Amino acid sequence: MTQHDLLLDEFDFENITLDQHGPLVVLTVNRPKALNALNGETIGEISQALDMIADNAEISALIITGGGEKAFVAGADISELAAVDGVYGGREVSLAGQDLMNQVSTLPIPVIAAIGGFALGGGLELALACDVRVASPKAKLGLPEVTLGLIPGYGGTQRLARLIGAGRALDMMLTARQVGAEEALSMGLVNYVADDALSKAREVAEQMIKNAPIALSLVKEAVRRGLDTGLDAGLEIEADLFGMVVATKDFREGTSAFLEKRRADFKGE
Repeated sequence: MTQHDLLLDEFDFENITLDQHGPLVVLTVNRPKALNALNGETIGEISQALDMIADNAEISALIITGGGEKAFVAGADISELAAVDGVYGGREVSLAGQDLMNQVSTLPIPVIAAIGGFALGGGLELALACDVRVASPKAKLGLPEVTLGLIPGYGGTQRLARLIGAGRALDMMLTARQVGAEEALSMGLVNYVADDALSKAREVAEQMIKNAPIALSLVKEAVRRGLDTGLDAGLEIEADLFGMVVATKDFREGTSAFLEKRRADFKGE
């Protein structure tokens, strides 16, 4: 039994499932009767699973998707939100959701969202925290919080604007409109549209994990940190990380394989 098998067998989650496909893990938010809405328990389970995944060197990529045919994640659990009262309580709810999304975005492996239906509110915020998004033609994406007297609180106001620009993001958030897969593709909100979003996500993940794992992680870090700075500071970050990756065994293997016209055998070292 591998370390990865132990990871999947060790915990019995109520609201999510973890499935192994070689070095790829598929995390499914599995509350179809609630359209996979994110309640506190589900957020905690996803966070625990992400910790387990981050600690397992055998896992090279993660896909996040939703159970059932109707939704990726249709938002936060409104019945829980309705019980929140006061500035302090609202801030704590927001910070808990942001912590989860930050955990997704900083995972040192590629993370792909496979969106098979509604990705609204907290669901779109979860997808935005992923590195790449694949949507089915029936997907609907939006941040409709203003219809509830709310604003997006799990990072949506920040990540959406950074991804598609402030004008488009504000249009979506202020009108609360949902966009279909093709419009989402045209504005850069999703990267791919495919009839079977999960299969396409697996295809993209397999293409990614052929590459050097340390390089993949440092690409993510360079982009994430660079977006929070000006160009000059971002270039310094890039140079520092470039220096780090040149010192790896994977770099030596990659360049040797190229010169010898063979496929590289990366070890993550």
